[in-house]
Amino acid sequence: QVQLVESGGGLVQAGGSLRLSCAASGRAIGSYTMGWFRQAPGKEREIVAAIRWSGGSLYVSDSVKGRFIISRDNAKNTVYLQMNSLKPEDTAVYYCNAVGGTPGSYYGMHSWGKGTLVTVSS
Repeated sequence: QVQLVESGGGLVQAGGSLRLSCAASGRAIGSYTMGWFRQAPGKEREIVAAIRWSGGSLYVSDSVKGRFIISRDNAKNTVYLQMNSLKPEDTAVYYCNAVGGTPGSYYGMHSWGKGTLVTVSS
């Protein structure tokens, strides 16, 4: 089982940037497709972006395309999400996880961490 700890969230004004980090322990994540998910108040958790074990992009949500960049450092067992040009609608708790499933039905494969809260003010 993989334990996941997200960090880097905070309060930022619209148009600003944040970089989220996800540190994994318990097992190497180098063989997994990894992703970032988010859950806004009153909404279901949704996938934001996913990256293959090799570093190639698997998926980027249309809502963040051109603004968010997912990356990974397998040697550090860490996944990142660079968020630029943030909008109030990006406000959510952000989680990382290994990604399973197929396009349109991606899911997290391991237990969820606590996530990191991103709040974007207008």
